[in-house]
Amino acid sequence: MLTMNWLILFLAIAFEVGGTLTLKFTEGMTRLWPTVLMFAMYLCSLYGLSVVTSEAPASIIRIPVGTAYAVWSGVGTLMVAVIGAIWFKEHVTLLRGASTLLIVIGVAGLYLTGGE
Repeated sequence: MLTMNWLILFLAIAFEVGGTLTLKFTEGMTRLWPTVLMFAMYLCSLYGLSVVTSEAPASIIRIPVGTAYAVWSGVGTLMVAVIGAIWFKEHVTLLRGASTLLIVIGVAGLYLTGGE
């Protein structure tokens, strides 16, 4: 069952991916507004991650920090890799594809065995 915390976690992942993609437009953090946007997105992402791992009311299931971080970083990495290949035309090799698949398998394994 998908709880509110999982929805918050996936929103945090979206902000993390947005912040990471915005890095490309900061030009080494020399452009003010892309840099401000990047930091704002990362701040929202980390806030969401902290919410889902903190002690919560009994009606909300807390996600274990190891599971939450693995899903946050793994899904974020996968999304950035896919968007980078499609949007920024980054080169995809067999090794990069296989490595990304291993990340997905690892995240799925942690989710299935993480226990809540």
